[in-house]
Amino acid sequence: MLVVIALGRAALLDPGENPDADRQRSHIKAAAAAVAGIARHHEVVLTHGSAPQVGLLGVQSATYPSVDEYPLDLLEAEAEGLVGYLLQQALANQLREKEVVTLLTQVVVDPADRAIASPAKRIGPSLAEVDAVRLARDRRWFVAAEEGRFRRVVSSPEPLAIVELPTIKRLIDAGVVVVCAGGGGIPVALDADGALRGVAALIDKDLTAALLATLVDADVLLLLTDVPAVVAERGSAFARSIGQASPTELRALDLDPATMAPKVMAACRFVEQTGRRAAIGTITDAEAILAGTAGTQVAPDPGASHHYSSRFGAGLLATLWSRHGEEASGSVSDF
Repeated sequence: MLVVIALGRAALLDPGENPDADRQRSHIKAAAAAVAGIARHHEVVLTHGSAPQVGLLGVQSATYPSVDEYPLDLLEAEAEGLVGYLLQQALANQLREKEVVTLLTQVVVDPADRAIASPAKRIGPSLAEVDAVRLARDRRWFVAAEEGRFRRVVSSPEPLAIVELPTIKRLIDAGVVVVCAGGGGIPVALDADGALRGVAALIDKDLTAALLATLVDADVLLLLTDVPAVVAERGSAFARSIGQASPTELRALDLDPATMAPKVMAACRFVEQTGRRAAIGTITDAEAILAGTAGTQVAPDPGASHHYSSRFGAGLLATLWSRHGEEASGSVSDF
């Protein structure tokens, strides 16, 4: 069985916890033990969040006055390498019998995506108002209020294609545990001549995980975080955990747009496009979630048909995949 696992920020850090090196190593060691329990018996492709790391690197870059601030695509590449290295090392220590490889992954976005002009994704540490005002003025950051303090907000466009997909598939075929598309992948766009260029954005890692799982023909998508299941009517006297649901049922829920909503959307997309299963739950229940005995299990709506088609025309696909000598079919999602 081929399993795509997406580790959320909450699976790697406790809420409100600073992403210092020792804390990250400790959490990633525990996460790797859970992932290894699955990887011993199944093929695994692993992806992960990186918003805290990108945010921290951005603040560090902004405080170095003699160097221009690094753009978001470079910060994402740094964060993907940082978290990927920690996961790769921790997994290799658990899985002595398997190879583990981290692959820096570029993900194509549409530079005309409306989300580019509407920054909303929060990243990095919370800031005092005076610091937020200064960074907004001097570095042209967008900031948003959050519980009396402020955080940086950035654009989060839709993931459309994975540049390194052929390499990921070859690694899977070779039996390698692949860590890829971390933080949603490095956002890039295609110029008119087919050249890739970075985009100042941060892609939602759950949506990229759904795209990745679809493209590699995964049997199941696991979205692992710090809560045991999706909760309906959270915060009310009628709050209840959802054990099993269809995409139609989940899409009707009112969920936190910054935490659970992207996971539910990703699960629904994968199930609707493939007719296969997705699940959401806590990292400590990973093996039980895969077995279908824990978490929120998402299965197709009864009688639903499944589709997978491209948003862009074959010309763009041919331009992208000619770099790899591959056929252009099935590489951009109609998400």
